[in-house]
Amino acid sequence: MQTPAWIRRALWDVVPRDQRETSASLRRRQWATAFVVLVGAVVLGWSVRIEPGNSLFYVGTVTLAVVWAAGALLAGPLHLGRIAFRDTLVRPVLTPLAVGFSLAALFVVGAVLVREIPLFAPLESQVSAVLDFADQGSVPLLVVITASTGIAEELFFRGALYAAVPRNPVLWSSLAYVAATAATGNVMLTFAAALLGVLCGLQRRASGGILAPVLTHVSWSLSMLLVLPLVIG
Repeated sequence: MQTPAWIRRALWDVVPRDQRETSASLRRRQWATAFVVLVGAVVLGWSVRIEPGNSLFYVGTVTLAVVWAAGALLAGPLHLGRIAFRDTLVRPVLTPLAVGFSLAALFVVGAVLVREIPLFAPLESQVSAVLDFADQGSVPLLVVITASTGIAEELFFRGALYAAVPRNPVLWSSLAYVAATAATGNVMLTFAAALLGVLCGLQRRASGGILAPVLTHVSWSLSMLLVLPLVIG
């Protein structure tokens, strides 16, 4: 079975680009990225202990997003990237959105199975824990925070961190993202981070930039925030 062309363009076909850095620039990026990882780990360790409904939840989430975004911008230049379309290269917009919404649909189906099939009953509390945050506070505010967090995470993990790893950046940036998400203690979120991390990493590899990962991450996150409670709640 042949893979659809739009999937190959989004995830696999690497477009030509020239984004080489000097050795000094790479070392500076690596040191900056390592420092941000340490700061982010401290903030994350504090924020995951905040209960849903506590006003500090917003403070912790926004603070962590600021750390990721500021660290990414300070580490070095970032690129938007391009993908092939017919005979030219274009900014990736529709294909990463399609990937994000498709992944969201997969997770909605998975959440329904967790709720309906007794075999998956132990995971139901993990899904409920995710929904607890969606049930708290202002929906418009949660939309803004969710979108901002997705952007900030991609700026760092598929932007600065990806560029700081000379070999196997898809693997290492995905593992770092999974490790950060695993700190929440939620199995479902960690599993989602693994899939999302690999898909966004492949898009970063194919396009050479952060636009595609950002659009996929934000479309997936907002779908989970807005659709999952309607289906599972």
